[in-house]
Amino acid sequence: MDFLRDLPLGYRYAAIYAGIRKQPDNDLALIVPDKTANAAAVFTQNLVQAAPIRLARKYLKSSRGRVAAVLVNAGNANCATRTGDRVASISCKAVAKALKTKTEQVLPASTGVIGVELDGKLITNNIPKLMSLLSREAFEVVARAILTTDTRMKVASEEVRFRAGTIRVAGLTKGSGMIHPNMATTLGFVMTDANVSSKHLHGMLVRASQSTYNSLSVDGDMSTNDMLALLANGASGVEPNEKERRALEVAITQVMENLARQIAADGEGAKKLIVIETTGFETEDHARKVARSVANSPLVKTAVAGSDPNWGRILAAAGYSGVLFDPAKIDIYLQSIHVCHAGLACDFAEQELKQKLDESEVRIRIVLNGRGKAQARFFTCDLTEGYIQINASYRT
Repeated sequence: MDFLRDLPLGYRYAAIYAGIRKQPDNDLALIVPDKTANAAAVFTQNLVQAAPIRLARKYLKSSRGRVAAVLVNAGNANCATRTGDRVASISCKAVAKALKTKTEQVLPASTGVIGVELDGKLITNNIPKLMSLLSREAFEVVARAILTTDTRMKVASEEVRFRAGTIRVAGLTKGSGMIHPNMATTLGFVMTDANVSSKHLHGMLVRASQSTYNSLSVDGDMSTNDMLALLANGASGVEPNEKERRALEVAITQVMENLARQIAADGEGAKKLIVIETTGFETEDHARKVARSVANSPLVKTAVAGSDPNWGRILAAAGYSGVLFDPAKIDIYLQSIHVCHAGLACDFAEQELKQKLDESEVRIRIVLNGRGKAQARFFTCDLTEGYIQINASYRT
């Protein structure tokens, strides 16, 4: 896909190495709409929250959902430090001064190590250089700059054609470990050139995040820095009506699902993407809770890593999800092969299934037979020794 061709109109991007990371890779990034954009965001529900998260919440409220820039640093979470609030504040002020805009219209975000003081001058002294590099062509440069333990950048785009013109949506995200969503997870930024109010954007974002970022887990650890933001600058000149907004929301959801799948597939040490589908439950919440429980089971994740068709682990994880159901009404499918019927083993060719479980994407389908019709889908990954190796030496 040609991302430069498909990017929303009216946004510029830049990234540089500011000295925040130990390694000389870009670690400071900026996203700037040509005209102040309407915006909405969701944030981590962890009680321990990084300074930029607290400030972003405050600014988004005081600006009434207007954003003139998004400032992101990698390599330091700016969380649980003595100077975190001041660093986040002066960084936003420096960007606002350079753009000649209001400070509360700058949205800050950070990712990296928790509990390490961040030198604010590394950010403020580099704002002029960052501003000079702003370009429509630097989208992927920013996508790479925000990565931490990720092995590859994560980007996606869609477009919707209406009678009045074409609307484009593009997103970039990061995430590989410490992934367990509640409202949002990792850092994610989705941009559109549609003309949509902040109120409508918030509804779109919350609904889209439920089936995408909130249906994603790598290791069950929720970050202190999670933020997912949606910006609309109106540069396309198209203001979608109510029906068209629904089509736009579908495109936004598709972009976010694409990004969420990429995060799961790039889980720390992961070799396989796991897609869990649950169906037949009374409510969508029940279906999602069962899927989440299976997704977070270390026994299920290690079985997939070893291509072991141990469906009993899946049934057990569903059973402790907190959702009441009759195990005798559960069917389970692995890679479309029926392995459990009515809570009991099916006859299947184990060696054939083991070979199918060697594939890079593993699908688990759990069916509750009865009157329920609700379903859900969840994204996760296998658990390998690589996860331990990466996280045992993250700070050092």
